[in-house]
Amino acid sequence: MKTLNFTVVITPDVTGGYFVTCPALPGLVTAGDTLEEARAMAKDAIQGYLESLKKDGEAIPTDESITERLTIAVA
Repeated sequence: MKTLNFTVVITPDVTGGYFVTCPALPGLVTAGDTLEEARAMAKDAIQGYLESLKKDGEAIPTDESITERLTIAVA
């Protein structure tokens, strides 16, 4: 079994909790009431997504994302 790393984007939801997406896996969306739950849900969702790809004979994508936080000056 090999280990893969995927970047996830965790965004606070305006109604509470957290919304999670994974840029390398189109359509993967999940959420959680807490950060811990959101992370756990993301791991479960990614695992299910990859299992579905494998079952369908599709290639598992690699995550080549580069994540940076940019500071922008606004007048």
